[in-house]
Amino acid sequence: MRSFNPPGPNASRSYGKPGHPVQRYRWAIIALACFGIVATVLTARAAERPVRIVVLGDSLSAGFGLAAQDALPAKLERALKQKGIAVTIENAGVSGDTAAGGLARLDWSVGEGTDAVILELGANDALRGADPKATRAALEAIITRLKGRRIAVLLAGMLAPRNFGADYVKAFDAIYPELAVAHDLILYPFILEGVAGDGTLNQSDGLHPTAAGVDVMVKAMLPQAEELIARVKGRTANTGG
Repeated sequence: MRSFNPPGPNASRSYGKPGHPVQRYRWAIIALACFGIVATVLTARAAERPVRIVVLGDSLSAGFGLAAQDALPAKLERALKQKGIAVTIENAGVSGDTAAGGLARLDWSVGEGTDAVILELGANDALRGADPKATRAALEAIITRLKGRRIAVLLAGMLAPRNFGADYVKAFDAIYPELAVAHDLILYPFILEGVAGDGTLNQSDGLHPTAAGVDVMVKAMLPQAEELIARVKGRTANTGG
């Protein structure tokens, strides 16, 4: 029987010879595979990166009269994490702040790398009987600048005190739903829903929620917060970064 002798090292044909089409094809396959692995890893890391949210607000989010861990941003972050959502929420609430005050400090309160903002301003405007047109203008300026930075917004609404008269109440209460529609925002209609007017959920001043009151606020706002995060993730997926 004739034996088969493999070609020697100097044979003219060799699949392992540098520059041979088959060898180049093999390296191309390896390169593509490596690229795919790297792309998968980068995509996974992007998915794991916590969504960074800033709550731009007044004393209702700052946590007036409460320990830091009982303030709205901290409790909302914990509630989202308990649902397995990777998120960090920064408290940029300033007691006594107005919509105009939030606009004035917007750039340093909402830093680079912010994915979304929960905009909770206007309570002090309403309590002081501020012109609804001025409040609307300040809130709209904040929204416009955030959208220009590609930051998603959840607008937390406020209602005017009912003893200010029907005309004022009508003008002020319309600010938030109208801005939400005009700018395609997620709206939580009333930040104090289920808490306002309940003595068991408010501090002695009757204006600021207790820790238990914040729990009620967080539970009620959770669906909108999840929608905000989904919007951020959807935007990131569509842009690839």
